[in-house]
Amino acid sequence: MRVLRHPVAWVDPAAAYAALHRDDPHSFWLDTAAPRPGEPGRTFLGGGTPVVGPDPLSVLERAPGAEVLGWVGWLGYGYARGTLELPALSESDLPDAGLLEVSRLIRFDHATRTVELIVAGDAWTPEALRWRDETVTALRNAAPVAPRAAPTLRPAHWRTDDESYLAAIGECLAAIRRGDAYQLCLTDEARVATDEHPLDLYVRLRERSPSHRAALLRTGDVALLSASPERFLSIGADGRVSTSPIKGTRRRDPRADVDDRLRHELLASDKERAENLMIVDLMRNDLARVCEVGSVAVESLFDVESYPQVHQLVSTVTGRLASGRTTVDAVRAVFPAGSMTGAPKRRAVELLDALERRPRGPYAGAFGFLRADGPAELAMTIRTIVLADGVARVGSGGGITAPSDPLEELEEKKLKARVLLEVLGSR
Repeated sequence: MRVLRHPVAWVDPAAAYAALHRDDPHSFWLDTAAPRPGEPGRTFLGGGTPVVGPDPLSVLERAPGAEVLGWVGWLGYGYARGTLELPALSESDLPDAGLLEVSRLIRFDHATRTVELIVAGDAWTPEALRWRDETVTALRNAAPVAPRAAPTLRPAHWRTDDESYLAAIGECLAAIRRGDAYQLCLTDEARVATDEHPLDLYVRLRERSPSHRAALLRTGDVALLSASPERFLSIGADGRVSTSPIKGTRRRDPRADVDDRLRHELLASDKERAENLMIVDLMRNDLARVCEVGSVAVESLFDVESYPQVHQLVSTVTGRLASGRTTVDAVRAVFPAGSMTGAPKRRAVELLDALERRPRGPYAGAFGFLRADGPAELAMTIRTIVLADGVARVGSGGGITAPSDPLEELEEKKLKARVLLEVLGSR
């Protein structure tokens, strides 16, 4: 893949997005992890052309033109109808995918405080030069964007009331006792009416809940604003594949001693470790479908990652793509991620669809970028606000296993949604 680069002076990504894409319904702002832990990460932003068709990933399997850098966007949970061959899975009023084909973007490196304009191609065509010059001028004149205060309190309406959610947990436990599943990731959805601009909400979310896998993605009438902590799939140029399922949660506490106790409680919990291990095994099996024999391994098991609101139990599974296998093959083999379904995956999805009695929409899917030359970085669509038709949707839930305490599971669902609802001016 050949690209053209043009360096420009440092500008804050929020100011750049506001100057270039505030009114662009097909645009993206991705915040990605740093190359090494503890270092500042990178930001990519730009606009693109919507990918259309019944299976958007099939477009990615065709040989891209030299003018294509790659694709940015999201796959909704409903995409599992194809990957798991479950045509009866509840259908959302929102699309199952929102992908943009990208030929130019802006790359921000927060460690070196450098900014580059990047264009696919061998030479600066008149069109590319015009975009470069217009972008340079817009960035030079970009005004700072400060986070705005949350609006006056707005009510949040959960699709399932507490009593019904507890009853659904009971149904999950009964299914586990019958041997229908080992784990079920039960979820719910809160809705809040809002007329705020996606950029204003994302700037506030980014300040309140910083994450190394975050995004503002706008694809037509849908906007996805995420502060996701969880990697779905990383695929390198060498074919190395990595996934980092999260299962196990404890709240953070401002008191250092209590916070440390909660962290160690999470790490020592037999229930949380068993829950995590079940999904690790599921992801090992999924990756084995597309990876070289013997290459799939558990790189780390039961690490604790701490975020502003929660401690999370995280493991990492890796492998290497087998000869002839592609990034799209890997996505299809693993989607939807086991951390949002349970195990065994196909049966868990069927049970959850019947219990939740609603489609999940973009929530519980994946988002990120897939480069035209193969590498990809995709995160789980959790800790996410989905905007459509003047309504913000916030999905939340947790894994149910045999030792689960229903009241604790109910509280975990609310804990994970709390900061997102606060960003919306709700609770």
